[in-house]
Amino acid sequence: MTRKEVLTEVRDVLSHLGFFVSEPHTIRSISFDIVARRDEALLIIKILGNVDAFSKENAKELQTLANLLCGSPFIIGMKSSTSDIEDGVVYFRHGIPIISQGTFNDFFVEEVPPFVFAAPGGMYVHIDGVQLRKIREKNRLSLGALAEIAKVSRRSIQLYESGMGAMMEAALRIEEHLKEPIILPINPLMCHAKTEEETAQWVDSFEGFEGLEKDVFHRLNVLGYRIIPTNKSPFDALTKDTKTLILTSVERYDGTLAKRAKVVTNISKVVEKHSVIFVKKSKKLSIEGTPLIDTNELKNIDDSEGVIELILERKGK
Repeated sequence: MTRKEVLTEVRDVLSHLGFFVSEPHTIRSISFDIVARRDEALLIIKILGNVDAFSKENAKELQTLANLLCGSPFIIGMKSSTSDIEDGVVYFRHGIPIISQGTFNDFFVEEVPPFVFAAPGGMYVHIDGVQLRKIREKNRLSLGALAEIAKVSRRSIQLYESGMGAMMEAALRIEEHLKEPIILPINPLMCHAKTEEETAQWVDSFEGFEGLEKDVFHRLNVLGYRIIPTNKSPFDALTKDTKTLILTSVERYDGTLAKRAKVVTNISKVVEKHSVIFVKKSKKLSIEGTPLIDTNELKNIDDSEGVIELILERKGK
């Protein structure tokens, strides 16, 4: 299947499952292709034919978006330069989980989770260490005896019981001997446990910016907003005060603005955040559903609440 076909099928599956899914777009080189929400669950998904194309910069921005939007990032991939992405296995690239389309369907449609994850050295599983120790002691097996069965060291069994992952072959030998399940399922949506402070790169200085962007970001900062620039998103930054996160763009009013604004508006509806575009001069109050704020208007706003009030006014709320 082509990447485009996978993208279409994934959107259809999510829509059928009751997710509010973002519309397809033609903007290239962004860190995600789909955002989808159902109740409190927000998915931020990238589709890739070859996962080696996913760069560290893309991963960093995807992780930042996920943490600030309280979403779960993952990649649906078809292959790497060395092998296909196998069904039932969770891979990682720069900390972002990667699954096949088959694993995606199993997890979301059939509600069957993967059990195996790939890491340097081979395929691994997570073991229920408490359960393993309980069963071992119930069967009066010593650490050494179980180590011989699993063909690992005594120290490895101790580590398994403390929660360390195990090589898949060793874990299967243990399960086969004990006749009880000890391997834990993997939730790909829970593989990104990093805090906002660990990933967010808030800007303290605006010397690296030029022109309109520099003026707008500096003014927003004065009003009480923190700024995270985005290089791989349809919008230019995430801006946040103590209460509100905004998808923020700084644009010239030209022929391409409506196209980008339509994408940003659609994404903002799915992620349930405000969006705004700051422009040099405009007689319009909004475009494709996203409010426009003239830079001269921005100069006359006194605090962060004034920005939100103007956004809500121009959204008709």
